[in-house]
Amino acid sequence: MAPITSVTFDLWQTLLLDNRELGRARAQVRLEGAQNALHSVGKEFDVEFLREAYRLCYRQCHRIREDSLDVSFREQVEMFINNIEPGLVDHLDEETIQEIYGAYSDSFFVHPPLPHVDAVGVLRDVKAMGLNIGLISNTGMTPGEAFRRYLDQQGMLEYFDTLTFSDEVKLSKPSDEIFKLTLRSMGAEPHLTAHVGDHVLNDVVGAKRCGLKTVWITGFYENENPSDPNTQPDATVSQLGMVVPALAQLAGKPAPA
Repeated sequence: MAPITSVTFDLWQTLLLDNRELGRARAQVRLEGAQNALHSVGKEFDVEFLREAYRLCYRQCHRIREDSLDVSFREQVEMFINNIEPGLVDHLDEETIQEIYGAYSDSFFVHPPLPHVDAVGVLRDVKAMGLNIGLISNTGMTPGEAFRRYLDQQGMLEYFDTLTFSDEVKLSKPSDEIFKLTLRSMGAEPHLTAHVGDHVLNDVVGAKRCGLKTVWITGFYENENPSDPNTQPDATVSQLGMVVPALAQLAGKPAPA
């Protein structure tokens, strides 16, 4: 087995830890921000009415991502606005749209996920092994631009050679192409790359299908088809801090002390 020279990481529940309570709090910030923006131009909507438009937008985006595609963040926000009232986007000025866009995006910083306590140390140790590092993330309700700012604030951004966010490339894991374009950007070969993540379908099956080695972090998702060889990672760990020794073995190098 050829030793790896590059590593790609998932983001959610790998380097950043999120939960439903934080997600609900971010949703509330988005809804209140949209309500205030629309009020300023004489459009009155109850928050619960806006919540239904938001839920519909979530379901629409989810269906798109089930086909391994994605929408840009601007498209997602416009989808939400038009769910409030058909054609509403065309009747709003750009300033109001940007105010809703900002509330939608910046809610991430009002109720951010927690950086994993080992995240910076793991990235530092992987870089110390001389491995190139990429990030492949499905972004959900937050744009890639917000993640870049947050990773920079948390001291992680400097370790990445490439960052791929689904809203920016309009592809989502487990799409083959989102892995392939990331590797092209890194100048990396699939068989010399390992992908690290928590999701069996997105991070194990998707990466293996493209020829990458895989490290699965357990505890967030179950392997519902353990007898399927496509769901079997090259290494399984129970926490992020155990990723470095697993990668060192795949790289044929000693783990940093």
